[in-house]
Amino acid sequence: MAETSSSPAQVELASKTVQELITSGKELPESYIYKGSDARSLDASLPLMDIPIIDIGLLTSPSSSSTQELEKLRSALSFWGCFQAINYHGIEPEFLDKMGEVGKQFFDFPPETKHKYSRKDGSTEGYGSDIIIAEEQTLDWTDRLFLTTSPKDQRQLKFWPEIPESFRETLHEYTTELEKLNEILLKAMAMCLNLEENCFLDMYGEKENATMIARFNFYPPCPRPDLVIGVKPHADASAFTYLLQDKQVEGLQFLKDNQWYRVPLNPEALVINAGDYAEIMSNGIFKSPVHRAVTNSERKRMSLAVFCIPNPDREIEPVNGVVNEARPRLYKKVKDYVSLYFEYYQRGRRPIEAAII
Repeated sequence: MAETSSSPAQVELASKTVQELITSGKELPESYIYKGSDARSLDASLPLMDIPIIDIGLLTSPSSSSTQELEKLRSALSFWGCFQAINYHGIEPEFLDKMGEVGKQFFDFPPETKHKYSRKDGSTEGYGSDIIIAEEQTLDWTDRLFLTTSPKDQRQLKFWPEIPESFRETLHEYTTELEKLNEILLKAMAMCLNLEENCFLDMYGEKENATMIARFNFYPPCPRPDLVIGVKPHADASAFTYLLQDKQVEGLQFLKDNQWYRVPLNPEALVINAGDYAEIMSNGIFKSPVHRAVTNSERKRMSLAVFCIPNPDREIEPVNGVVNEARPRLYKKVKDYVSLYFEYYQRGRRPIEAAII
C-alpha cells in the first residue's frame, strides 16, 4: 500500500524508527499520543488473563485424552479466541529461545546495519516503523521487520537479514514447523465442532499457496507509557496468529467484554489467537479477539508474530455445518480480505465489519 500525502512533520517521523527517535533526544511527538477510547487503561493496573493452555501432544494423541483437549480448544476459541500452546514436538522451548534471540540481536545492531533492510515506499515488506496512511493517525511505538515467508517463491530475501548468521535458517525452520502446526489446528477446529476433519483446511487451501508473514516487533523503552501505545487495538486478518512473546517483559493484552486483560508470560508456550478468517469460516462460533500491546518506561521488549493467511485468490465463507436455522449465516463470502486490513487498522476500525451480513 502506498503511503498517502502527509504533513512535513509526519514525513520526518516516517523517516525515523522509534529507536532513532529516542536517541535524538527530541520531545515526544504529538503523533504518538494515543487518543483511543481505552487510553485511560494504558497505565492502569489490569487483571491477569486466565488464558487456557492447550497441549498439542494431547490434541493429536489417539487416546481418549485428545477428546478432552479438543473440548478445551473449542472452549478457548469460543470464549477468549486465544490460548497458549505447549508440547509441540517441532518447536521445543530451546528453539523458541533461539528464534527470539536472533530477533533481539537484529534490533541491537546499529541503525546503518538495519537500514540495509529498510522497507521501500508502497510496501510493507522490510524494516521500519509504523506506516503513515492518514494525517490524523496515531503512530505505534514499535519498530518492525516484516517478512513474507510463504509461498517460498515470494520471499524477498533482500529484506531477510544476513546477520546474525543464523537468522535466515532459524526463521525458515521455525515457519516450516508453524505450517505443520497450522494444519493440525485447522483440523482440530473441525473435529471439536464434530465436522468433517478437512472442511476448514480445504477452504483455507494448500499450504504451498497460502500466505505466511512474520513480523518482528521491537518496543523501545517509552517515556510516557500512560500516553503512548505499542500497537493499537486490533484483530488479525489471519486464520491463526502465532506469537512468540518476550520471555521477561509483559505487553500483550486482550479485550473481553470491554475489559482489558494482561497475558501472562510463559517461556515454554506460544500464544495463538484466531483471526478474522477463522471467525468467518466458523460463522462466528470462534472469536477473533481484539488485542493490543502496551509500552514500558524502563525495559525494551521484542515479540514475533506469524500470520497464517489463505491465498488471496481463495473465497472464504462459513463452512458447511455451521449454518442452520438456529445459527443463520453471519458473514458474506470474502476474497483478498487482507487487502482491507492495513487501512482499517490505521483508522481504528475492524475489517470484519465489511464482511458482516
